[in-house]
Amino acid sequence: ARLRGAPPARPQVERGGPAVRDAPAASPGEVRAAGAPDLAVATSKTFRSLARLGGAAPYALGPRVARRVSRADLERTLDRVSSMTAAERAALPGVSPSRAHQLLAGAIVAHEAMVVLGLDRLSICPWALREGVVLRRLEWLAGA
Repeated sequence: ARLRGAPPARPQVERGGPAVRDAPAASPGEVRAAGAPDLAVATSKTFRSLARLGGAAPYALGPRVARRVSRADLERTLDRVSSMTAAERAALPGVSPSRAHQLLAGAIVAHEAMVVLGLDRLSICPWALREGVVLRRLEWLAGA
């Protein structure tokens, strides 16, 4: 499902959650059956932006500052950004203009993932997958 309009109509946003929940993926039931995690970590600039909108420290304070986002914070952020245009979202603290257009969809996916997996809070990793691949490669080169 695609979100159309700037901002999209409220029913589109509300239908987004079930569409994400019903998308084929690894079985959330299997994840829940393994028990509650000791630590749930999210990585990506979208999650960093969502955490910032929920009150986490600005990235300018450095990557080692602990940042978290709660499901309740995410629900408030989702409600707030769902009525904004991409240009309005780009003006928010922690949201870059190049990513403002995908923030709403990212918030829907993030919220539904937390609901399905039974997570109340996520820690935010300051680096994304690309940085992890680079760090792993550098580590390998140092050991070779």
